[in-house]
Amino acid sequence: MADFVLVAGAWLGSWAWDDVVPELRTAGHGAHPLTLSGVAEKQGVRAGQQTHVHDIVEEVERLDLRDVILAGHSYSGIPVGQAAERIGDRLRRVVFVDSNVPADGGSFASSWWQGQEAFEASIAEHEGFWAPLTAADCEGQGLTDEQIARLVDGATPHPGATLTEPAVLTRPLGELPATYIKCLLDGPEPSEDVVKLLTGERWRLVEMNTGHWPMFSQPHELAEILLGAAEES
Repeated sequence: MADFVLVAGAWLGSWAWDDVVPELRTAGHGAHPLTLSGVAEKQGVRAGQQTHVHDIVEEVERLDLRDVILAGHSYSGIPVGQAAERIGDRLRRVVFVDSNVPADGGSFASSWWQGQEAFEASIAEHEGFWAPLTAADCEGQGLTDEQIARLVDGATPHPGATLTEPAVLTRPLGELPATYIKCLLDGPEPSEDVVKLLTGERWRLVEMNTGHWPMFSQPHELAEILLGAAEES
């Protein structure tokens, strides 16, 4: 049995995993969806990036979890990747779900496709938060109208400091046992840093023919991949 700690990306809380958790538990595993500080039901809690790393590590230690599979979606791959090295031998595997990955000294903003300055300007315009996604952002991502409404209605502003503060790694990320899930409707290839990591012996690639939010668009298929990661480790 493994214990999955599931961390959704920007704007989303533990509720984003509602369609995935039952399948993991039915298969006999523990499943612990986590809301990071500052979003969803934890709105109003001040948070920087290291706060989110602490949130994840603290959850693992509070529940005294072993054989942990950390799953980080989108932005949350950055704190999950850092937390993975900090929980030591509690870790079984990391699963990055169409996510960013941490680079020592880098941030989510520093790899933003329009440039860090443009991203930080957007944060400043929204009083220190990243404004929640809209229905237009979800187009072409394999989501039904109902799924889009659920995603957009549940999204909350995301604390900007978590996106601009630098990551801190103490060892090469490629040393972690990892599965990277690439959602093809969000782009046919992983980012260059992920491509490089996938050349290592401990990383493997799994593709999904869906968009950036597979826990909504293909929860059963995502659960099957997560279960496969548990068997592989």
